[in-house]
Amino acid sequence: MRPPTEWPSADLLAERASRTPEREALVAADTGAAWTYRELHAAVADLADRLDPPLGDGRLGVLSPTRPAVAQLLFAALRLRAPLVPLNVRNATEDLADQAARADLDALVCTTGTRAMAEGIAPDGCTAVSVDDEDGPAWVDESGGSDESDALPASPTLGDAPDPDAEALLVFTSGTTGRPKGVRLTTRNLVASATASAFRLGVDRDDRWLVPLPTYHVGGLAPLVRSTLYGTITVLGPGGGFDAETTAEHLGDHRCTCVSLVPTMLDRLLGFGWRPDDRLRVVLLGGAPASQDLLDRCAERGVPAWPTYGMSEASSQVTTAPPETAREHPGTVGQPLVNVTLRVLDADGEPCDPGERGELVADGPQVTHGYLDEEHTDAAFSELGLHTGDVGYRDADGRLWVTGRVDDLLVSGGENVDPNRVARVLRECPGVTDVAVVGLDDPEWGDRVAALVVGECSPATFDDYAREHLADHERPRTVAFADALPRTASGTVDRDAVRARLRGPRE
Repeated sequence: MRPPTEWPSADLLAERASRTPEREALVAADTGAAWTYRELHAAVADLADRLDPPLGDGRLGVLSPTRPAVAQLLFAALRLRAPLVPLNVRNATEDLADQAARADLDALVCTTGTRAMAEGIAPDGCTAVSVDDEDGPAWVDESGGSDESDALPASPTLGDAPDPDAEALLVFTSGTTGRPKGVRLTTRNLVASATASAFRLGVDRDDRWLVPLPTYHVGGLAPLVRSTLYGTITVLGPGGGFDAETTAEHLGDHRCTCVSLVPTMLDRLLGFGWRPDDRLRVVLLGGAPASQDLLDRCAERGVPAWPTYGMSEASSQVTTAPPETAREHPGTVGQPLVNVTLRVLDADGEPCDPGERGELVADGPQVTHGYLDEEHTDAAFSELGLHTGDVGYRDADGRLWVTGRVDDLLVSGGENVDPNRVARVLRECPGVTDVAVVGLDDPEWGDRVAALVVGECSPATFDDYAREHLADHERPRTVAFADALPRTASGTVDRDAVRARLRGPRE
């Protein structure tokens, strides 16, 4: 008798196409081009054949905005057992070149629009090839499936099954403070995340998941894996940047039931006047904390917002709160997913009591085993799992509140300052809509508390409010105003960019 094989033991797309070949798999939101699982599988098989000769033992990079080509490349790379490295098209050329070199890319797939950048960042020995050059090879078919009834390509045999613990994705973190880390994810990580997400969010046979997030982040790639595992549909939004009106149209026109957003996107959708229709059942809200005001507005309009705490290192979600939980317990991001072990540890590494703040440590089959650089792995992992660097607390029922970062704590004039608490207080100042608080190096104070403020509020009003509601050592000594806080593509406040805006003390 042949021993049982471990899941995932086969090519995910091939397995799905063999079971539901005529079900719709992928839709391009802007053009309406669509592929069934049979057609997507055939397109990926052809692409894998084309990619195989240029690929050696290195990794396959992709420098492209969100588009169907990225989905096809993801599954082709999985089929070829070549780790895919999605690169952020908005990053500076110098940063991209550093990441491409660190990733040891063997080939870099780009578009006509990103080809010049790709050729500039490709390390020695790396081939840059465009997916849509008119005079080049037809690497990817973006026109949608055909009506031809070709035989379904054969699924890989068990002898060809991929190693579920081999590296499948290398995703660089946003790098809001310092050099981005390369997160190594396996097929097992991705499948475990999709499985746990199904337990929390549920799955409907007719689900259509809209992805307006960039596919160079886990939040934009995870729905592709989920939908393929479930046999549902991914609707990929255009990659030219988020537009509230366009996203509202896509949600309605494509009859979407689920969507992934960051809080700033959802805020702009609500500001545009969007209201969901009855089909929409999940707005997975991550990438940054969602304010209570935003969640209150969602409740008023019937928006099914599911606040989540996630990270690239966990292949997406760690905890997620259903809408009713988010309403009943303001600020929570819910309980851990079914296969996640989440601990809150104090400075001595001991478990915290309910309500006591400490560092969050995550473990489970969807959590990466390490980073691209060994020193990052050694610093972040223990026998208990990944030490996330995030700070939070859980209540007696296991619900989580995330309050900041371990390295966020400032010491100003010998006094500890929690910049996240200071920001929460200052957001209540009349006329202030958002604020970021950071520390600037100061020879006298150590950390000089500084605030970047968004809103219609005079400097005098802001300073008066801070004097009344904060301790003297917590009061920002440097204040600047902006139209919006600088954020990464995933919605997180870019603290390095905030500091850059604030440098040059102003009382």
